[in-house]
Amino acid sequence: MAPPRENEERSSTPATTIWGRLWSNVRVKGGLWQESSGALGDVGTFLPIVLALALVNGLDLGTTLIFTGLYNIITGLLFGVPMPVQPMKSIAAVAIAEGDPLTVPQIMAAGLSTATVLFLLGVTGLMTAVNRLVPLSVVRGIQLSQGLSFGSKAIKYIMNEQDFKTAKPIGPRPWVGLDGIILALSALLFVVLVTGAGGGKPTAEHGSPSDELPEQSDDEDETPDQETGRSEYQQPLLTEGTATTGTMAPWAKRISLIPSALIVFLVGVIIAVIRSPDTMKNLQWGPSAFSVVRITWDDWKIGFFRAAIPQIPLSVLNSVIAVCKLSNDLFPSKQVTPMAVSSSVGLMNLCGCWFGAMPVCHGAGGLAGQYRFGARKGLSVVILGSAKLLLGLLLGSSLLRLLAQFPTGLLGVLLLFSGAELALACRDQNTRLDAFVMLVVTIVSQGASSAAYGFVSGLIFYFLVKLHERVVGFLAGKGIALSTDKSKTSKEDKSKTSKEETEIAIHSIVRK
Repeated sequence: MAPPRENEERSSTPATTIWGRLWSNVRVKGGLWQESSGALGDVGTFLPIVLALALVNGLDLGTTLIFTGLYNIITGLLFGVPMPVQPMKSIAAVAIAEGDPLTVPQIMAAGLSTATVLFLLGVTGLMTAVNRLVPLSVVRGIQLSQGLSFGSKAIKYIMNEQDFKTAKPIGPRPWVGLDGIILALSALLFVVLVTGAGGGKPTAEHGSPSDELPEQSDDEDETPDQETGRSEYQQPLLTEGTATTGTMAPWAKRISLIPSALIVFLVGVIIAVIRSPDTMKNLQWGPSAFSVVRITWDDWKIGFFRAAIPQIPLSVLNSVIAVCKLSNDLFPSKQVTPMAVSSSVGLMNLCGCWFGAMPVCHGAGGLAGQYRFGARKGLSVVILGSAKLLLGLLLGSSLLRLLAQFPTGLLGVLLLFSGAELALACRDQNTRLDAFVMLVVTIVSQGASSAAYGFVSGLIFYFLVKLHERVVGFLAGKGIALSTDKSKTSKEDKSKTSKEETEIAIHSIVRK
């Protein structure tokens, strides 16, 4: 009987290892409220775009909630980090363009085209090669530009009323009211008082801020892959004047456990119900009916040329390369690869877009926002995905009217912290060359409203500066600079000798 038992144990080992790995990706030792709060760190980006596509283009909200919920659950289990599921922003911007919006089949064609390119880049390993060739300073420039864009849009959400159908402000927001500026500023102050500068608990023992420590894995065989034990992103920006000595007071610990994003979101839901109480009566039970989207040849052409072409470079840069770099900086013990992330984006859309689900990707901004509000494991996005899936199955598209009443100012508050957290990732560009290239990418991206232009400009400037350094080094190695110095010294010596001879001649004349 002994040999069969050994065979059974051997055969069960791989399955046990797989299930154990999945469990470790979502297991947390305390901090459940922080994971729940962090799950909502990306709502400021997700909700406005979904509402705009549903109101302008007729996108089915229920189908999108079900599929994006499944995406969240699967990515949380597989990656083990709060990997976000965001709308493809460039496709969404083109889709809701004033005067010529895209139809649902055209949107799906754009998503499928982009997904095919990313999936092929991922499975062939070409995305890994692209990731190695792109300098870090260029990636940081894309992240800084995206963070500033988030912050700028957040201020507009707070200060102005928005029309999601046209994606434009419609006038200044009143100071008082259920969606007034005072409400938004109150939420802003609340988040700052609770979370401070972000990045985790205020202090740890021995006076070290906990956000400067590497994320510890629950698995004993997983350790940070860096010699210092901390990532570049986690290095302190300033150390002078930081009051981190001593152990954190009990009241400070309790404050740090408050799920700020979750509270802000729940307040927003309550206000949405108060603003439109009739919507609760009109909610209908049951999911939306699934149907395969019929895409014509004209839909493929319009979707590809108008929406997919501008989306592909943005997805490669921000949804794959930038998100991998940021994730590996924040969570050194859970390394994610460009191959896995690119393939993930491709598979999600190749499954969901055929049924009319919104084209989605992963994004550095969403990851920064979720991290900012407490997400540290895959459990956060599993919680978010479960909520989406439940709402999609129970209420379907009837939830649209209620979400449309959500206070836009509160969305702006959540989006503001997401943008600030993403921009903070760029603080490791310490050399003049890195900072110069990063700022060039940011300026061009902001000025041209295109990450692709910023990316190309950054590459050109980076390699031109490198070429300049090589040329200067080559000339110095050949001794050209030294020969110039010698000639200069020789002239000085000759001038000095001539001056001395003149003085001697004058003295001899005077004596005579």
